[in-house]
Amino acid sequence: MFSKATLKFLRELEKNNNRDWFEANKHRYESDVREPALAYIEAMAPHLAKISGSFVASPKKVGGSLMRVYRDVRFSKDKTPYKTNIGIQFRHTAGKDVHAPGFYLHIEPKEVFMGAGIWRPDSNTVNHMRMHMDDSQAEWKKLTKGLRSKGFELHGEQLKRPPRGYADDHPLIEDLKRKDFIVTQNLKKTAVTDKDFVKYTAGLFASTKGFVRFICEANDLDF
Repeated sequence: MFSKATLKFLRELEKNNNRDWFEANKHRYESDVREPALAYIEAMAPHLAKISGSFVASPKKVGGSLMRVYRDVRFSKDKTPYKTNIGIQFRHTAGKDVHAPGFYLHIEPKEVFMGAGIWRPDSNTVNHMRMHMDDSQAEWKKLTKGLRSKGFELHGEQLKRPPRGYADDHPLIEDLKRKDFIVTQNLKKTAVTDKDFVKYTAGLFASTKGFVRFICEANDLDF
């Protein structure tokens, strides 16, 4: 699926992030990036179904699990038009965008990682997560401890002060401050081109099953 040509294209795109270069090399994007990414998504579908029937592996060219290569530059100082990474999200069936619960794979020449959870959720979702954590402290501690033992780290932004309604000395105060509820694990860059990459990453996604289920339960979503 992914090959050395995939990473080579992304490296060159980083150095030539402009429309003229991209149009001249669009055939390479199709053959070396998009096609293998869609093949990966299709191959992941049966593995994902074993984890949960509530998450979608959609190999559509547009509007599926593969994130678009075009950057939204409307509110950014960085006006380069293209993303120089591959982003794949297997999101919950109830989700409409990247802020839904899901599993994520990120590939770029400098960094490869996978993640699971929910990124930049709205205030209602955050409040539901905090209440569920407060009500299920032992379960949350067990889940996060188990994930750390498997090489995962809780990641994302946090409040500087405790959220309203929670004391400074709450046993989970650092996690209650979180704005994102995601775990990530860095992967070796060489793993991307390995023939067992689908099986390997499917196993990592499966390792986060309890964590993602916890998020779904907090928000009354099927898992």
